Amino acid sequence: MDPLVASLKISASGLEAQSSRLRVVSENLANARSTGDTPGADPYRRKTVSFTQELDRAAGVDTVEIKKIGLDRSDFRTEYDPGNPAADANGVVKYPNVNILVEMADMREANRSYEANLQSIRQARDLINSTIDLLRSSS
Repeated sequence: MDPLVASLKISASGLEAQSSRLRVVSENLANARSTGDTPGADPYRRKTVSFTQELDRAAGVDTVEIKKIGLDRSDFRTEYDPGNPAADANGVVKYPNVNILVEMADMREANRSYEANLQSIRQARDLINSTIDLLRSSS
C-alpha cells in the first residue's frame, strides 16, 4: 500500500480514538457533582479509556483502537451535608470520583493528540495533491 495512504489510515484511527476519549472526558466532567438517586446511593463513577494497537491487514499498518471504556474503582469523595437529599443517615453525601484537574489535563492531551493527527492528514493530503499536480504538468 502507498505510504501516504497508510499514513492517512493511521491518523484517521488516531482521530477516532481521541474523539472517543474526548467524549468520555466530557461525560466525566458533566457528572462531576452528581449524586446518587436515593440517600446513601452511589453516584456516577468516573470512566476511563484504554487503547490498543490493531493491525489493519488491508493497509498493512498498525492503528490505534479503543480497547475498553472502563470504570475507575477509586473511592468516592464524601462531604458532610445533612440537608442534601442524597445524604445518608449520618448526613454524608457521596460525590463522584472525578477530579476536575485530572479531567482537564486529559482533555488537553486528547485535544493535542487529535490536532496532531489532523495535521498529519492535512500534510499527507497536500503531498498527494502535489504528486497529482506534478503528474498533470509532466503530461
